[in-house]
Amino acid sequence: MQKMCVALALLALAACKQIPATKVIVYSKGKPTVNKDDLKIQVPENGSGAEDVVLQYFTEKNLSFEVSSGANKTTIEASKEGVFIINARPDTIVGSYQNYGAPKKATSTVSQDEIKQRIDSLEQLIVGKNVSAANRNFIVYPNTGVKLTNNPDAEVVAPFHQMTSVAVVEGKEAEVYRFYTTNEIREIIAKAKALQTAKPADKKK
Repeated sequence: MQKMCVALALLALAACKQIPATKVIVYSKGKPTVNKDDLKIQVPENGSGAEDVVLQYFTEKNLSFEVSSGANKTTIEASKEGVFIINARPDTIVGSYQNYGAPKKATSTVSQDEIKQRIDSLEQLIVGKNVSAANRNFIVYPNTGVKLTNNPDAEVVAPFHQMTSVAVVEGKEAEVYRFYTTNEIREIIAKAKALQTAKPADKKK
């Protein structure tokens, strides 16, 4: 009898492990009121400060969230398994997969070509050009959501947060996505452009 109980317990544990894990990250301006079980998110109308709430689910069904701010209500669908973000902020956020390795040395230099490439990439990202799940870059408009990855253990760096490296677990670097508000991106572009040197004047023949 005892052996049978142990076997049933192991089977139940194995079944639980097979249920897909879904991580939903909610970004808002002002602290939201979240009813995790009823899938309802109430966002302050005139909130301040950047807030992010992480919700964890184990389900074989897709999730349908009701996001409201005052009289405005929006339904946002989140597919099962993986990491999904909901932008409940009044502004657009953009982000992409980042290869975080060891922090760069302070003495390392960046070429003008690299600066230009960085500027071009950010300018394309902020207008949604070449944005796709296949490219692992994303633009998330207010009151919308997007799935980032099927990997529920992936890490997401929220807007206004700083992160330069991640821990390596079992010899593998974490899967990381970094997000910014559009205002943050514009500031980064402006700083990058300030690093560009003026082109030398053409020599007269």
